Amino acid sequence: MSDRRKRLHELLLTLINKEINFELIEEDSNDLSTSFSDKDTANLSRVIEKNRKIIRRYQALIRTAVTLDALMDSENDENYKIK
Repeated sequence: MSDRRKRLHELLLTLINKEINFELIEEDSNDLSTSFSDKDTANLSRVIEKNRKIIRRYQALIRTAVTLDALMDSENDENYKIK
């Protein structure tokens, strides 16, 4: 694993550990049947919407880790410049 990838991985794990309510994506294959009642459709819609929100939160954590990594790189580059 490259140093940058390892650092990103560590940053992401640190951010995840700081999350109070870190949720995992739900999977319920029982909801994926061919004949839906109105109640099943509403439940499945709620699960899909909840999973979308969770994925958006994952994406925000990844963007934060990438941003922090880039800031660390820029700080290191500035510290090593010969003036």
